[in-house]
Amino acid sequence: MSLYDDAVLVLKGYEGQEELRQAYLDHLAAHPDGMWKACGAGHVTASALVIDPERGRVLLTLHRKLRMWLQMGGHCEPGDPTLTAAALREATEESGISGLTLLPGGPVRLDRHPIPPPCHCHYDVQYAVLAPGDAEHAVSDESLDVRWFAYDEVAGVADESVVRLLEATRARL
Repeated sequence: MSLYDDAVLVLKGYEGQEELRQAYLDHLAAHPDGMWKACGAGHVTASALVIDPERGRVLLTLHRKLRMWLQMGGHCEPGDPTLTAAALREATEESGISGLTLLPGGPVRLDRHPIPPPCHCHYDVQYAVLAPGDAEHAVSDESLDVRWFAYDEVAGVADESVVRLLEATRARL
């Protein structure tokens, strides 16, 4: 199965955000290259909120280009067998933490947002991953910083999309 086919199946099985979910499916139907950064009309991305529920905190990255505190994530790559694998790969690469495990139940949220040219839009499929208790993070080349924030600190440093992702993740825990 291709990554494109996997993404369509994941989206068809996702419950909630019906109008946005359909917009993702419509985009992919209109753009067979809609999984890849080269698709100028927008492309599917995969992200994951790294969470440590035992300590009531999340790990955010200060994105190098956007200069915003965000969850880990980014573009799908040809070697990604599934959308879930892409999210887990991105979270591992950007956090420096090995041993992350996906929160069961598939994607936590969808978030479509504009991005600077030459592309127009990210169709982000958002997951959550659990950090091991002894997790030690590292700053990647894509980040200016990586830092743990208590749940109640997130709204003060991140935008509404991250706050909504945290709320949806906590509701699933």
